[in-house]
Amino acid sequence: MSFKVAFIGAGSLVFARTLFTDIMSVPEFQDIQVSFTDINADNLEKTRQLCQRDLDANDIQVKIEATTDRREAFRDARYIVNCVRIGGLEGFETDIEIPLKYGVDQCVGDTLCTGGIMYGQRVVAALLDFCKDIREVAEPGAIMLNYSNPNAMATWACNKYGGVKTIGLCHGEIHGEMQIAEVLGIPREELDITCAGINHQTWYISVKHNGEEMLSQILPGFEAHEKFREEEKVRIDMTKRFGYYSTESNGHLSEYVAWYRKRPDEIKDWINLDSWINGETGGYLRVTREERNWFETDYPKILADAPKRLDGSERGKEHCSYIMESLETGRKYRGHFNVMNEGCITNLPAESVVEVPCYVDGNGISVPKVGDLPLGCAAVCSQSIWVQKLAVEAAVHGDVNLLKQAALMDPLTGAVCNPPEVWQMIDEMLVAQEQWLPQYAEGIKAAKENLAKDRIPTRDDYHGAVRVREKSVEEVAAEHEARKITV
Repeated sequence: MSFKVAFIGAGSLVFARTLFTDIMSVPEFQDIQVSFTDINADNLEKTRQLCQRDLDANDIQVKIEATTDRREAFRDARYIVNCVRIGGLEGFETDIEIPLKYGVDQCVGDTLCTGGIMYGQRVVAALLDFCKDIREVAEPGAIMLNYSNPNAMATWACNKYGGVKTIGLCHGEIHGEMQIAEVLGIPREELDITCAGINHQTWYISVKHNGEEMLSQILPGFEAHEKFREEEKVRIDMTKRFGYYSTESNGHLSEYVAWYRKRPDEIKDWINLDSWINGETGGYLRVTREERNWFETDYPKILADAPKRLDGSERGKEHCSYIMESLETGRKYRGHFNVMNEGCITNLPAESVVEVPCYVDGNGISVPKVGDLPLGCAAVCSQSIWVQKLAVEAAVHGDVNLLKQAALMDPLTGAVCNPPEVWQMIDEMLVAQEQWLPQYAEGIKAAKENLAKDRIPTRDDYHGAVRVREKSVEEVAAEHEARKITV
């Protein structure tokens, strides 16, 4: 088979290489065209070098094109795999640190809450530019497979305003499936699982084994599990109150709702520090910084590692390669993807992005009708969807008022801040992120004028309820070596 795949954000070495390994593990794909693009030429070349070495070691004749000219990368591409982080670590730091001054304590800050809303403003602005290039130079009907967060906002904007068919992909639902299999003591391949909701707030609404519904056993299973009952306190509490287990990690879920992070002295009661993903303040920012520092220092050691095997033995569970394989070969695949709702979940807005079971084969991607979500689950999702809609429209039109309304309506932000604080916080974030927000030129000018007036006092020395020390390069390198030995 011969077609072209373009990776945008390919300088993200670990994730881009993982997806590339998956794609090249499909036997029929070993004669395709591949193009990598990124704004960071150094990281781009490092990823290209590693992936090309993997190809050469497996005697695959594909030659990777690497270019900082994204239009050239997109030219004639059938699939565009997007994994960019607009603003990089510099922008990410403002997503976490500025809201902390106002008492908004986030673990991740890339999907909802104040950080996710502002990240969405940067990402949507960039993705609409990508879509313009895709429409103009890619293969007609090209599909974007989007991994960038905030996934629902990005996927929504590309489909509604970008004119490019975009499927949002996430691995959170896959991880939750493995947890459920573990607490039930049943191999994952024996379970028939249906998830439905919105990205990072999807619910396991059916878990069957040999036709028998197992939902009643999930909560007792998690409460009895020695590890999960300590690490997943928010998810377990949500299951108690809403009846269904949620896909996303404890730390992620804790910042999407109003109840678990609004009182600093109570945050520690809901999280666990065995891993950042369980809820530490700014946890994802910390590990991202650690991994960046390690990568820059230890790249020669990474290059000295054994090449990846592209015979299928190292293929992972990410949906991307399986979607391509199904569309190109006709082999059937079932996964949970982020798509425009359009009546799939009947008690959520038709114009929203939902994460639901989808089927792929040579005829395309089919989205079956789920029907109504359980009412409480739908209410939780609906609250987030209205924040997403406000944020998407704000990002597309550069509308500061809609942006501030989105932050005010956000469950955790609204639980912690009053309206004047929200207005000032967004002004501060607009100014801090000016270089990535071209659509807000007039709004940023007004924000600077607002901030020059009398300001509401903030806690500039506050670093969060549960902050963990950043590890040194040597400590991170030792952890990587320990994982290799374990594997």
